[in-house]
Amino acid sequence: MPEQLKITVGVAGGIAAYKAVEVVRQLQDAGFDPHVVMTSAAERFLQPLTFAAITGHKVLSSLWSEDAGASGGEFSGIDHINEAQTTSALVIVPATADLIAKLAHGIADDFLTTMYLATTAPVILAPAMNVNMWLHPATQANLETLRERGVRIVEPGAGYLACGMVGGGRLAEESTIVAAVSETLANPGAYRSDLTGETVLITAGGTREPIDPVRYVGNRSSGKMGYALAAKARRRGARVLLVSAPTALEAPAGCELLSVITVEEMRSAVLDRLPEASLVIMAAAVSDYRVARPASEKLRRKGPLTLELEPTEDILREIVERRASGTTVIGFAAETEQVLDNGRAKLERKGVDALVVNDVSGTETGFDSDRNAGWFLTPGETIELPESTKTAMADRILDHALALRMHRYEMKQAN
Repeated sequence: MPEQLKITVGVAGGIAAYKAVEVVRQLQDAGFDPHVVMTSAAERFLQPLTFAAITGHKVLSSLWSEDAGASGGEFSGIDHINEAQTTSALVIVPATADLIAKLAHGIADDFLTTMYLATTAPVILAPAMNVNMWLHPATQANLETLRERGVRIVEPGAGYLACGMVGGGRLAEESTIVAAVSETLANPGAYRSDLTGETVLITAGGTREPIDPVRYVGNRSSGKMGYALAAKARRRGARVLLVSAPTALEAPAGCELLSVITVEEMRSAVLDRLPEASLVIMAAAVSDYRVARPASEKLRRKGPLTLELEPTEDILREIVERRASGTTVIGFAAETEQVLDNGRAKLERKGVDALVVNDVSGTETGFDSDRNAGWFLTPGETIELPESTKTAMADRILDHALALRMHRYEMKQAN
């Protein structure tokens, strides 16, 4: 772990707030540089000076500047944005029921909740509260909402509580919280919300074109890469529309699944939902040909059979032509020879913003495998995607997609 990564420790107003002092100290021991943000309720339990003395940094608590004038103070609008953009992670200790509810519903009425909405860094919550508050359906629903957005929850333990009751809701051990921060930063894609506000349309699986009522022309796609992308995009905060051809996989939680079979069904579903999408990732293996005249009844074995095939619609090209301004489109290409040359030719031919190309001639990666490797191609770059699990590769693809969108935005602003 690189030394002196900045970690923002949010402290909410609960009796367990005093334990945040030890969390800060252990973060320092682990080589991090903790900065502290407190709610006004937290200041009733602890003085900001305590954290300032330990960290050597000013403790942030108010959206208003310290030199408040007769008018009630001046809005310090840049501090929470600066804190949100410069931190490597936000860990909230303790996360009270009230604060969890605010985060789940997007209420931003103080420095900490406003910073939460503004940051794309990983967020870790360590809840602490009365056992009945912890088990209340409202609290559990709010926690599930935050989990779906990629927030990591450090589950509380059970034991004697400050209220005198015994049960769940006791703040996790300080060392457990610090370990969660380290683990999260070792795999940042698993716990961040940098796709919040985006609608990502993803295709997956392999389409099937009927020969007769019981047979079809298909391919070897398992759908694993597309489903990994859908799961990761959802975990990173996106609304995900998953258009899936047949697979043996269970749709990731929180994704809107649109099941299709043929190319025409996929085309119809994708184009119907295209206006909603800010990012399109076409990971499905779409049939290039279909049987020109499928039989209406099961074909019987009578000797040699010749099937006439005709080209299917070019969904990817049609998406590029019909997309709204600002919608990013990423295609996929499975190649068996001259992988980069064929991939770059497809990139130019289809007019997509980027293309993920991989070699499926082997057995260790690609079709049916849980591992993959390839390249992320743009008109100006060739970025290697080293061999990894498809889950890890999904995060890398999303990282590059976001970087591409940011670059396009910066170029537009410059012009």
